[in-house]
Amino acid sequence: MATKPNCLIVASAAAEGVSARSFVNSFTLTTSAFNVQLATPGGQPVEFVNVDENSKRWLTDFASKPYSTPAKLENCDPSRFAVLLIPGGAGSVFDLATDQALAHLITQFVAEQKPICAVGMGVCGLCCAMDQESRWRLKGYSMTSPATVDLATQSIFPKMPLLPEDFIREYGGNFSCNYTDGNHVVIDRHLITGQNDFSTLTAVQNLILLGNSRQAKK
Repeated sequence: MATKPNCLIVASAAAEGVSARSFVNSFTLTTSAFNVQLATPGGQPVEFVNVDENSKRWLTDFASKPYSTPAKLENCDPSRFAVLLIPGGAGSVFDLATDQALAHLITQFVAEQKPICAVGMGVCGLCCAMDQESRWRLKGYSMTSPATVDLATQSIFPKMPLLPEDFIREYGGNFSCNYTDGNHVVIDRHLITGQNDFSTLTAVQNLILLGNSRQAKK
């Protein structure tokens, strides 16, 4: 039997957290197709938010497993991973959006056209990938994220250092979105983005298909 390729799930370690729904769906789906490594900036623990009874039970079981301890993002070698996934959660705008280790990973993934998937506020993690002339590595890509008009209704809005829709438009991406809680996924070449947590399943399913397709061509 062929060895499963490796998937790197990059999660925020900021206090604003990672969406429990998005993370559970992301991890559950990807482990069916990949060997999964979780990583955060500095290897710090993940703060899960919006935890309901179902996700609480899953996360309690997850916490007892050795693979629940995040690796240090700065120690992750992009050559070891076939796909990259950033689940949803507001924390991403406070740490991943400017993380240089993640910028290095994304730069290498873009150069090699390896599949990248980001969901909801996890799309903010893509914003770190700037070149030395402050040009975005993902300029010209079509993608989605939470809309600014929707974020403006949230209590965390005044604290946000950047707004993903505004960033995408300003730095040359092609932005689209659906209604607030709509399942909306955009696929452009090797990049898959989901508008919100409700889009996680569809986005990650497409990541698996893209990853498997790429492996089959090797």
